[in-house]
Amino acid sequence: MLKLPQLRGPTWLLALTALGSLAGCSKAVVLNPAGDVAAQQGQMVITATLLMLIIIVPVIALTLLFAWKYRQGNTEAEYDPEWHHSTTLELVIWTVPLLIIIALGAITWIGTHKLDPYRPLDRIDAQRAVPADVKPLEVQVVAMDWKWLFFYPEQGIATVNEVAAPVDRPILFKLTATSTMNAFYVPDLAGMIYAMPGMQTELNAVINRPGVFHGMSSHYSGAGFSGMTFKFHGLSNEDFAQWVQKAKTEGKPLDKGTYLNLVKPSERDPVQRFASVEEGLYDKVLNRCVEDGKMCMHHMMAIDAQGGDAYVRAMGLNLPQDVCTVQNAAQVVAALESRNAPASASGASIRQ
Repeated sequence: MLKLPQLRGPTWLLALTALGSLAGCSKAVVLNPAGDVAAQQGQMVITATLLMLIIIVPVIALTLLFAWKYRQGNTEAEYDPEWHHSTTLELVIWTVPLLIIIALGAITWIGTHKLDPYRPLDRIDAQRAVPADVKPLEVQVVAMDWKWLFFYPEQGIATVNEVAAPVDRPILFKLTATSTMNAFYVPDLAGMIYAMPGMQTELNAVINRPGVFHGMSSHYSGAGFSGMTFKFHGLSNEDFAQWVQKAKTEGKPLDKGTYLNLVKPSERDPVQRFASVEEGLYDKVLNRCVEDGKMCMHHMMAIDAQGGDAYVRAMGLNLPQDVCTVQNAAQVVAALESRNAPASASGASIRQ
């Protein structure tokens, strides 16, 4: 007969230590966040789990009960080899799971639309609506290899690996990337949102208490992925103003040349602050045309939407197929924009 070894004192102590370490899970960020959007998402997780436990707990309990009741040594257990059907049992087996699936479906559908990251916030928290005169703080986010660049168009500053926002003010994040697809995630703030090159995604969120919160890349993007983290600061209005002023005082200008150096792959970059940002830089990053002479994607797509090469020739430009070369891209854009200036309000302008 197999003999199990007895656990000695140190082994029991180790087991108790491991068990105690799990106590920290009760304060998991996802279930105890500092932002209202994340709090609503966490509540959905709890609600869905409780609904599923309505099935899971009875199934586990009945499994254990049947194993005990119909064990080999219980000679008093009822034995009915001819039993094959119970209408009551069938109704319970099918009706309860069906009702739970309907409830889960309704909660998921409502929550998915209510917490759509593109949808502007309608509340600060469960007790307060967003005032009609409050404008969201816009933060433009660029995922790089392997760091985060944040533009503040309203304040005219930019930062690397550090972002801040006033407490209880809605935030509108606009996100893109420079190379590989990435994912922006601040567990205390809201769910993760993808950032992709040549595309812009959006995330609406709010932070409800001051503090310093962990932000990360939640999508593997290469060698420096593990160090692609940042700090999110929830600040009072006064502290946020001081934070902005610090960037303007200590930072340097962020122009095209500085950006092209910054975009080169690097790992575990320290926080950087920029006192000013070249006008239109984020739009050039988004449209992948920061380099001199490179045609922007929105210009290229507007040309394609109008017929591509045939449209270019109809405009009298008579350019070769490769209209996106460094040598002639600026000429094409300038010519098309000037010719399209008096276009009708229906609107196929090259800028659209």
